[in-house]
Amino acid sequence: LAEFGIKVKDLVPAGYRNGEPVFPYRLKNDDSEIKLSSLRDLVPALYKLGEKGMKVTRFKGLGEMDSEELWATAMDPEVRTLLQVALDDAAAADEMFRVLMGDHVEPRRDFIEKHALEVKDLDI
Repeated sequence: LAEFGIKVKDLVPAGYRNGEPVFPYRLKNDDSEIKLSSLRDLVPALYKLGEKGMKVTRFKGLGEMDSEELWATAMDPEVRTLLQVALDDAAAADEMFRVLMGDHVEPRRDFIEKHALEVKDLDI
């Protein structure tokens, strides 16, 4: 922890000063503030803030989105990511698309079984 600039005392509740609890850390957003007596309280406080007014939506495909959602997630030039597929990649891209999105389940299952241990980011 010392490598990250965190001292053991930061994890221990600050205690009291003049009979009043000490809160050396504050977590603020636009409309609220949570006082923290130690860094140990940070994660639960972040969860509490995150759950308030948060809506998480996951789409399986572009066809499930309405026009506003499509713009906000895929079409807005400020947030979208475009990847160019070069002509020499076209055959490989077509094959990968056929395996992952095609009507036949077996090639997709084989691909998943072969590459399952290579996964770095998994979105379920």
